[in-house]
Amino acid sequence: MKLKEDLNPMLLLLFHLMVSIYAIITFLPSYLLSWVFQPDVDFYGSEEERAKRAKARSVEGCPEGPYRAVSATKRLVTSLHPGVDTLDKVFEYAATRFPHRDCLGTREVISEEDEQQSNGKVFKKVVLGEYRWLSYQETLTAATQLGSGLASLGQRPKTNIAIFCETRAEWIIAAQACFMYNFPLVTLYSTLGGPAIAHGLNETQVTHIITSKELLETRLKAILIEVPRLQHIIVVENAPTTWPGYPRGIGIHNMAAVQKLGTRPENAARECKQPLPSDIAVIMYTSGSTGIPKGVMISHSNILAGITGMAERIPNLCEEDTYIGYLPLAHVLELSAELVCVSHGCRIGYSSPQTLADQSTKIKRGSKGDTSVLQPTLMAAVPEIMDRIYKNVMNKVEEMNCVQRTLFILAYNYKLEQLAKGYSTPLCDRLVFRKVRSLLGGRTRVLLSGGAPLSAATQRFMNVCFCCPVGQGYGLTETCGAGTISELWDYSTGRVGGPLVCCEIKLKDWVEGGYRSTDKPHPRGEVLIGGPNVTMGYYKKEAKNQEDFFVDENGQRWFCTGDIGEFQEDGCLKIIDRKKDLVKLQAGEYVSLGKVEAMLKNCPLIDNICAYANSDEIYVIGFVVPNQKHLLALAEQYGIRGSWEELCNSKAMEELVLKVITEAALTGEKSFIFSLKLQLVQLLSR
Repeated sequence: MKLKEDLNPMLLLLFHLMVSIYAIITFLPSYLLSWVFQPDVDFYGSEEERAKRAKARSVEGCPEGPYRAVSATKRLVTSLHPGVDTLDKVFEYAATRFPHRDCLGTREVISEEDEQQSNGKVFKKVVLGEYRWLSYQETLTAATQLGSGLASLGQRPKTNIAIFCETRAEWIIAAQACFMYNFPLVTLYSTLGGPAIAHGLNETQVTHIITSKELLETRLKAILIEVPRLQHIIVVENAPTTWPGYPRGIGIHNMAAVQKLGTRPENAARECKQPLPSDIAVIMYTSGSTGIPKGVMISHSNILAGITGMAERIPNLCEEDTYIGYLPLAHVLELSAELVCVSHGCRIGYSSPQTLADQSTKIKRGSKGDTSVLQPTLMAAVPEIMDRIYKNVMNKVEEMNCVQRTLFILAYNYKLEQLAKGYSTPLCDRLVFRKVRSLLGGRTRVLLSGGAPLSAATQRFMNVCFCCPVGQGYGLTETCGAGTISELWDYSTGRVGGPLVCCEIKLKDWVEGGYRSTDKPHPRGEVLIGGPNVTMGYYKKEAKNQEDFFVDENGQRWFCTGDIGEFQEDGCLKIIDRKKDLVKLQAGEYVSLGKVEAMLKNCPLIDNICAYANSDEIYVIGFVVPNQKHLLALAEQYGIRGSWEELCNSKAMEELVLKVITEAALTGEKSFIFSLKLQLVQLLSR
């Protein structure tokens, strides 16, 4: 995990001598300060001691479980506050406690311009101003008005309404309006294709949809004829006010106009029938990456249980925190994270992957990205984004001069050693890693990772360079994103932590794959999650519900994840395989394609990779999106000439890339040794 120290032995010795002297000088002051400012350290123990403590235990003493968090062995937790049992009450509770605090923030667009690149392509660049904020009371008022306006347009309680929109403040306002008026909210990814969008809208029989001007004109307009039930489209922007060229019978309204409609006395006076905890809050459609998207029915009580479990793993969460929202709100990770923040009075500033940092693709050179302006303390990220940050920073390290690179490597390795012992490194953080940390605003105290496995190298990099813990979590849409989250003082890698206080986990033998709860040294098997966060099932898919969900003799609802896990001595879960991800090769060997991809994404030559295999062959193939800079450097090193397209189709380059990624696989864990059989079939040009 350490970076390679290719240094003069005498310089290395001198560095370690200076570090030793520094440690001796600072030991007594740091010990006294920790005693003064953290007098309860003896009660809780040091971070190292806390990391070693049991996180969960089998409540029945059986190796297969069920396992529960040590603080929830008697009873699973279902809600954050007494009497707050639906999502509309969560927001009302927050607005009562924090009426004038900032709630939702959006950056002002100062200017937009087209910038021509050296290759002739034109990119749109923006200059953004400060964040404009709505308070909790203003947000609640906006949601109430929108809900009333939707009701006046014919939307009825317990009748589905869809949202097909990018992540922004209006998304959450619309969601809160639907929660208050008991309109089940159908969420669709903004990246879905036309057939998938039409499928979701027709299956749920929606008559009203909330969307943005861009998505309406680029995605929805083309399929409106395929969605005959649709009657009303609410566009979140305020302009334009007329919409020529759309089918008759469909009314298109601006969100502000619908809110104004909701303020009319006859509409505002209409009785609002509040939802029950068992009512459907969201029908969340999956991304459709493995077939037709499935709609997961999530009740108010399901989401409440899930966010309760998540909030418990974020220490000192309070109204002083700032969260940056940029992941798709149609994904359970982002929606749950934002609801956790709302429930604690945090402020949420909105961003996008194209404007996140100063170097992001839509930010005009010289102007600031969203993290620099917002300076968030909380952030959720998927491994793909963290991997990209990791590779970009390491590329910058390679470009440093000898002195800078040496200082960075020595500081990096020193901090790794200190983290393993549970110690902080304030001097290193200030002198070496401050600039890297500023990429995320400089104030981030918690990073939450979910959605896919996070590689050990990337997790360690984020721990070291961003000077904050990474809480790696595991959950699914079917469990409201809740399952496990690693405790923030646990710096181990490759694990996803113990069960949250809202759920329990047990292992089911998978004999065909060779995984049993009786395996030594750790019990292994398919991961089953049970608890109040387990959702109501798939919309209109009874056969699939019978296959993936069941209720035990105690009335507990369970979901069969299809993932293979093992419980370790301290009660932490490690995801080691996936039933659907495993491919049995001709020789009888099982290969985890996800593991191959996760390991090789850290190779500097690879921007993205898709691994594929079938049981008729003895090897795995990979489709690789190469990193242009590194591929050109490799070609130059071996004297291979040609255009970008010619290099991507060169047999000689394929062999060189295969050699490099094979070496990358060999440096990984032993469980990735099968990736040596990877055969590269084509390099895809970008």
